[in-house]
Amino acid sequence: METSYLGEKFSIWSWLTTTDHKRIGVLYLISTTFFFFIGGAAATMIRLELFTPAGDLLTDDGYNKVFTLHGVVMVWFFLVPVIPSVLGNFLIPLMLGAKDLAFPRLNLISWYLNILGGAFAVWALLAGGVDTGWTFYTPYSTAFANTHVSLTAIGVFIAGFSTIATGVNMIVTVHTMRPPGMGWFRMPLFVWAIYATSLIMLLSTPVLAMVLTLLVTERLLGLGIFDPSRGGDPILFQHLFWFYSHPAVYIMILPGMGVVTEVITCFSRRRVFGYAAMVYALLAIAVIGFFVWGHHMFTSGQSMYASLTFSFLSFLVAVPSAIKVFNWIATMYRGQITFEASMLYAMGFVGLFTMGGLTGLFLASVPVDLHLHDTYFVVAHFHYIMVGGMVSAFFAGLHFWWPKITGRLYPEVAAQIAALLMFFGFNLTFFPQYILGNIGMPRRYHAYPEAFQVWHVLSSAGAVILAAAYLMPFGYLLWSLVWGRRAPENPWRAKGLEWLTSSPPPKHNFLTNPKVEGDVYDYHPPQQPRREPSDD
Repeated sequence: METSYLGEKFSIWSWLTTTDHKRIGVLYLISTTFFFFIGGAAATMIRLELFTPAGDLLTDDGYNKVFTLHGVVMVWFFLVPVIPSVLGNFLIPLMLGAKDLAFPRLNLISWYLNILGGAFAVWALLAGGVDTGWTFYTPYSTAFANTHVSLTAIGVFIAGFSTIATGVNMIVTVHTMRPPGMGWFRMPLFVWAIYATSLIMLLSTPVLAMVLTLLVTERLLGLGIFDPSRGGDPILFQHLFWFYSHPAVYIMILPGMGVVTEVITCFSRRRVFGYAAMVYALLAIAVIGFFVWGHHMFTSGQSMYASLTFSFLSFLVAVPSAIKVFNWIATMYRGQITFEASMLYAMGFVGLFTMGGLTGLFLASVPVDLHLHDTYFVVAHFHYIMVGGMVSAFFAGLHFWWPKITGRLYPEVAAQIAALLMFFGFNLTFFPQYILGNIGMPRRYHAYPEAFQVWHVLSSAGAVILAAAYLMPFGYLLWSLVWGRRAPENPWRAKGLEWLTSSPPPKHNFLTNPKVEGDVYDYHPPQQPRREPSDD
């Protein structure tokens, strides 16, 4: 039997120079977990500060630096790369029956670029921090901030090239390395989700690179790109930034949709309901997502006609999202559902994503957004989608494919408890923030009137539970590496090519080239017509 990818030339140097997509996926898992804990530590300080009305833990400048650190690290060094670069890297070649991604060396370079960008961001933290918020809004970031804005922007700029490299690799792999018998509409929906995400990565991330280059150029050279006193336009920065950053929301959430589809169909033991509709919904979200950036700018002074257009398009993008929620529920309908930890996380995703999506419709309405803009309602909405939804999906996928990645089984009961704790803790943390925003609590304030305290106390109490729910998987998954039972090749009786090889897979994935026959989700094959008894 061939040695698994984990045992092949087991040395630190072999890992740091590897071009094996599976090892690079594991490297991304380690690095994104590191950044997750940095961002989580900043979130902990935020919730401790907001436990009392007075700003008695951090100074006003210190608080600004902490929430900026939290946003920058969590968005660009955890949420954007985690599913495409961890699960996507590990699974896409396996799901396509390929030996590796199309460009293995580019894949390794993308990880080093991500690490280099993260190093710049952490360096900025250690050197004194940055206080602009993760959006770097001008003119404050260009003309007034005296913190390390340029250093942080350079870190995000470098990480953007990592994202572009990953997107190119995934697109070329899907186009050129599918096995015999796998047409476009026989691909797993996780592959479709990564493909749609990669298109967004490739088309939107260069705009982020351009706007950050212009920001740093204005700071260092004094050019009047965004400065109105020199003929510049500060609103131009917002248009360019959100043209990237709203599609970036779908870079974070579309891969989670793919993961959840794979998990729900497996543990419901049913075919995906409306496979073609799910594919077109993924692509529609990716396309329409490029036309809704202006709903972040209803209070910026843009034309009312533009605001109405962006409002309509923002309602429109909710349609394919609703199709996906309907199809997940229809897939579970009358299914033989079992509640493994992966399924609990996936069901949590559906609930939290639905809540986040519905409240997003409030913010897509111009008159409602004028009341709720820059309040904690926006914070709650964003976190229900990005953290509640995306992190739940990531944990669903990590638990689902953990036996494939490591060849070990984790303690199922502990994982189920962690999944339930995460759902409860998340809602206790962020649902009170909807109420805070509705009654007028602005975001980014570290001191506030006493009338808001009870909701902040509830939110901080929920954050304690949520932190425990995040730490539990870190503990028992590490435990499973040493003491976990060895996993069979397919512990969940799942469909898909990745389950046809050993757990963990060998270096070259498959000993023989696989061939696809039949439906990709053949959990519930059509019944054969019953034979009538003969007269013999």
